[in-house]
Amino acid sequence: MKFSEMKYTRPDVDKIKEAADRTVNALRNASSAEEAKQAFDDFNTCADTYATMNTLVLIRHSINTEDEFYDKETEFFDEENPKYSEYIQNVNRALAESPFRKELEDIFGSLMFKNIDIGLKAFSPVIIPEMQEDNKLTTEYQKLIASAQIDFNGEKLTLSQLTPFKQSTDDEVRHAAWAAESGFYSSKGEQLDEIYDKMVSLRTKMAEKMGYENYVTLGYYNMLRNDYTKEDIAKFRESVVKYCVPVAERVYKAQAERTGCPYPLKYSDTPLNFRSGNAVPKGTAEDILAAGKKFYHELSPETAEFIDFMFDNELMDVLSRKGKAAGGYCTDIPDYKAEFIFANFNGTSGDVEVITHEAGHAFAGYTARDIYPSDLRSPTMESCEIHSMSMEFFAWKWAEDFFGEQADKYRYQHLCEALKFIPYGTMVDHFQHIVYENPALTPAERHAEWRRLTGIYMPWIDLDGSPFYGEGRAWQRQIHIYENPFYYIDYVLAQTASLQFWALMQEDYGEAWKRYMKLVRCGGRKTYSGLLAEAGFDSPFGGNALKTVADAAEKWLDTHKICE
Repeated sequence: MKFSEMKYTRPDVDKIKEAADRTVNALRNASSAEEAKQAFDDFNTCADTYATMNTLVLIRHSINTEDEFYDKETEFFDEENPKYSEYIQNVNRALAESPFRKELEDIFGSLMFKNIDIGLKAFSPVIIPEMQEDNKLTTEYQKLIASAQIDFNGEKLTLSQLTPFKQSTDDEVRHAAWAAESGFYSSKGEQLDEIYDKMVSLRTKMAEKMGYENYVTLGYYNMLRNDYTKEDIAKFRESVVKYCVPVAERVYKAQAERTGCPYPLKYSDTPLNFRSGNAVPKGTAEDILAAGKKFYHELSPETAEFIDFMFDNELMDVLSRKGKAAGGYCTDIPDYKAEFIFANFNGTSGDVEVITHEAGHAFAGYTARDIYPSDLRSPTMESCEIHSMSMEFFAWKWAEDFFGEQADKYRYQHLCEALKFIPYGTMVDHFQHIVYENPALTPAERHAEWRRLTGIYMPWIDLDGSPFYGEGRAWQRQIHIYENPFYYIDYVLAQTASLQFWALMQEDYGEAWKRYMKLVRCGGRKTYSGLLAEAGFDSPFGGNALKTVADAAEKWLDTHKICE
């Protein structure tokens, strides 16, 4: 079914509560595992429909944040989702406490029950008021960012539309674009500080109500960390500083030499990979989409079927325009067994990465669409990001279709960006640990912490004299810090895995794809480490994985020098 034909109906929350109550009673009174399974099956169908309606509102509100109808429906879900979480938790608790749990684990798998146990630690009805307020603050933040209309070059531009100018080879234009963007954020600085201050306070209050020392514990439970701890992440950070920061620093020094920019670099010089300009897609947005369709048609029979489904059912909205929410994402629409890709094309290489990254998510969802129950279709987020980040590298063989004569430049640029990202993404996560372990920090103290971490993870950055950035405010540009606490490290862990796929592709592309499909077909039936083992790769928590990919990347860069 085409996306435009998918009908939205506001859920009747009273009926959903009644269904949840019936399910709880049925689970508690079941006389066999089969009866308990049937009760769960019935509610799973109800839950999928609620998720479908919630997702339709999310997408349509993202497409146009000024649409009054979907604005009101967003307010409805901001209010109701925390209550709905209680209904879900009641069902899950009854399932977890079932006398037939052992038999049900044999049916559904033990990981589903491990995740349920974690989920029960992440929610209590006592935090519903704070969850509702947090939702409202997230919506307020989204509207604030979407409201950006930046005067530049005789036009009013959104943040996404400003991006190509931020990569200009003309130093004056590029620096002016960065100044314009920082001017927008600076003008909203007080509001951004206030929103985040309230978020930290609310999230800390939730944790305290749940009996936790701080929000870090609750945040990890919310992210369903079923395979590693904050101590593992702390060790991972040490490995990043030891193995990845030096490689990224080498990449930035070579970049400064190529472009003639002073080293250490100003923020406004970091996007310029080549003095001749970064690799940009050839043709129009329609050309990029057509190249993407060709890529998936030729990659494998499975991806060909998938991409036809996406195009035939109009399951993408990728053009940037006024009133559209910032960023990009892929989400699933359960009742239609469909995925939807939301993005903001802006004429940069990021447009191609939408077609590879977000469609990597969508392909994984499409592949797992018939796995039952729905809880097992998707793994935790650091594993989901393996699907997307690895797909970016699989597309290298088709780079000429996307970039023409700039294909080699793009491949070099893309690998460099992956190497640069690991330290930055790790810093984002480290910053959040500091914030939530020290919730009384003032906005100024938070900014000071970001400056301090920049010196550790991004020693190639010169903050002196930079407005906004020099104040340690660059973190306010990172949407995830506001909307999805502790999500960002998932990208880093996934990047480590995707680089292992990349390294294997250099030796045996077919074997890499075979392993990728093996991982994707697991859906959410294995943990992050379990999925890596399924693909025959190392976990990043021992240090070997980071050292291996850093060595492989340096070797590749040594033999693929581009001096434009």
